[in-house]
Amino acid sequence: MNIHHQGKGVGVSHWFMIGACALMMLSASAVHAETYIAGQFGFTLAQDTARGRANDPTYAGLPTGTSVSNVNLNNSAMYGVKVGHYFESVPWMGVELEGFVTSPHRPQQRLTLAVPGSGNINVEEGGATNRLIIVSPLLLARYQAGALEPYVGVGPGLFMLHQQQLTSAAGGTAYSQSYTGIGLNTQVGLRYRLTDLVSMFGEWKFNYARLNLPGQADVGHYGINTVATLHHFVFGIAYHF
Repeated sequence: MNIHHQGKGVGVSHWFMIGACALMMLSASAVHAETYIAGQFGFTLAQDTARGRANDPTYAGLPTGTSVSNVNLNNSAMYGVKVGHYFESVPWMGVELEGFVTSPHRPQQRLTLAVPGSGNINVEEGGATNRLIIVSPLLLARYQAGALEPYVGVGPGLFMLHQQQLTSAAGGTAYSQSYTGIGLNTQVGLRYRLTDLVSMFGEWKFNYARLNLPGQADVGHYGINTVATLHHFVFGIAYHF
């Protein structure tokens, strides 16, 4: 009886080990290294800028230290591409390079300038067209649950803004200016695998950057240094290989 009982125990342990090894092999095959390329498009929700300062205010006859009230920006469509890779050795971790374009134009509006020694003054600011290109490398983390794959990403972004605006709301002179700087790019998304090679995804991105546009002496207009925050709601299709 003792010998028979011992043999039965070894058999259970043996099958347990086989089952555990099979489970690990299936898990490993489900999370292998992969590379993907994707197209994305969606909607940009632009919040008002914050903590604005006037750059080169003397161009407009204002003293140094003049601050600017929050600036309203329009919402916009966005589109872009991304290329990413998940590692075989650490299948839940990956890297991505993405680039996208959005155009949160500035409507005509009244701004309040806080002028040192003079108090607040209101100015009617002309509208402006904005074209913002963001290029960003990201570090990714994902969780694979069958066909569903939630993921997050974070990284620095290169923000390239080109603006064409009017110096005033009524009959102003048009001029253009550009700025390139570093900001924050984050994303939270959910990917669904349609096939082994094709997936679709929905994603929320958040951007934070300080934009620094110079004034222009030849048109007598000040610039602005301000914080911009953007939310993007994105849909995309990816090809995996």
